Amino acid sequence: MLSQEELAQLVAAESTIFPSPIPTQCISSDEYMPTPQTEKQREFEARVKAIGSEMAKKHGTTRRRFFKSAAGMAAAFVAMNDTYGPLYAVSRAEAATPEMANERANALKSQFIMDMHTHFLRDDTRIMGFVAQREAVGKAGWNPLLAGKPQTIEDLKFPNYFKEIYLDSDTKIALISGSGSEDPRDWFLTNEMKNDARTKVNKEAGTKRMFSHAIFMPGMPGWLDKVDHDLEVLKPDSFKGYTVGDNTNKHLAKHPWRLDDEKLLYPFYEKLVKASKTNPSLANVCFHKGLYPPATTKQFPNLVQYADVRDVGKAAKDWPQLNFICYHSAFRFTGGAYKVGMEQFEQTGRIDWVTDLCEIPEKFGVRNVYGDVGQLFAQSTIAEPRLCAAMMGQLVKGLGADRIVWGTDAVWTGAPQWQIEALRRLEIPEDMRKKYGFAALGAADGPVKRAIFGENNARIYGVTAQHRASLENDRFAMAKQAYDREGGDRTNLAYGYAVKKT
Repeated sequence: MLSQEELAQLVAAESTIFPSPIPTQCISSDEYMPTPQTEKQREFEARVKAIGSEMAKKHGTTRRRFFKSAAGMAAAFVAMNDTYGPLYAVSRAEAATPEMANERANALKSQFIMDMHTHFLRDDTRIMGFVAQREAVGKAGWNPLLAGKPQTIEDLKFPNYFKEIYLDSDTKIALISGSGSEDPRDWFLTNEMKNDARTKVNKEAGTKRMFSHAIFMPGMPGWLDKVDHDLEVLKPDSFKGYTVGDNTNKHLAKHPWRLDDEKLLYPFYEKLVKASKTNPSLANVCFHKGLYPPATTKQFPNLVQYADVRDVGKAAKDWPQLNFICYHSAFRFTGGAYKVGMEQFEQTGRIDWVTDLCEIPEKFGVRNVYGDVGQLFAQSTIAEPRLCAAMMGQLVKGLGADRIVWGTDAVWTGAPQWQIEALRRLEIPEDMRKKYGFAALGAADGPVKRAIFGENNARIYGVTAQHRASLENDRFAMAKQAYDREGGDRTNLAYGYAVKKT
């Protein structure tokens, strides 16, 4: 968590940052310090303002209203390309022609998207920092409607979560995740709360629209008994753990652990193998890695060895019956360290600890290691788009397109539609493909992106073609049709603090 001295350098971004469809400045949570607006980001801000004003005048509307439209989103990606180079599939014609932009959006809205990395907070949460995070990008994020709108903790709770996931995005299925803590009061959601949310959503939908994690915390007193209880009573769709122990309160982390700890973890894996015989999705071991920038490393050097991926290969090799799903694909360079990551890649061709993860299949001869894109995609897309493209190239090359799974970390990073649009449009630059042997990501609805958006998660979580078909006419589908028909605005936010402009 940020100190009072650090917080004094920050501001809620709605008071300073231009309400662009794409953030014009790095935003962070209260886990690390963001960087000041870069020269490139200032250039992008100037470009997006100019194209927004031009197009708004052309269409006889305000710039704010234009940026709420599909054409406004396209215009922002045009400005991104003009600033960073041709990374996103978009044309000026799409930005200038609302009918063309709407036609594209409508053609893709039925795409199967299965987001297995989402969050909301419990009603009695003590974690109030997320309120300031949400305010910080009210104007800087992806939904200008929230500019100047006071935010409350309610925006991070279930009702708004439901709206942002199921109405404001093309997401079809979501998994509700969480984070544990040494202090029971600081769990985002208890395992029981996640189960209750899943039950509520699926009952209302009439289909299975929500999956849920159970958080496991190795080394905590009675943790294996808790696993047994959760398996029997809650019947989660998979388990998730944080190898640093307490990620919310790292200063309280007394029980960090390694995936390859034979004494501590292997009895847990035995339970999952047994349970997966009746529920195959329980073969999925989800674990948080990365998001450990230099500032966090300096503050908590004792946890670095648990935050990287040195323990993944052996565990995956020893347990071929299980799938090891690395959340955030172990991307390290958050907290304003994106430039460090880009410089490292340009100098060495490597990126901590994404490259290490991508090398595991070849080094250990395994095919059961997966990368969830999470904050890897959400943050690098805005801060260093070429770094984002490089990491996606490495993941496809090292893990395979069939081992990359979609997750957005919403609602922390806002309604996931902005991330969906970014991946649909992202392409790895030709010079990077030639130099590093990366394959093209291809069309928005091409095989690589279809696999990442939903097909891979569907396979490992047992979502059949019949299940997918049932979603097309359930109560949620009808509700979204009515919402869109009545002109509902998508909430495409990013959350966090911004450094004060000078």
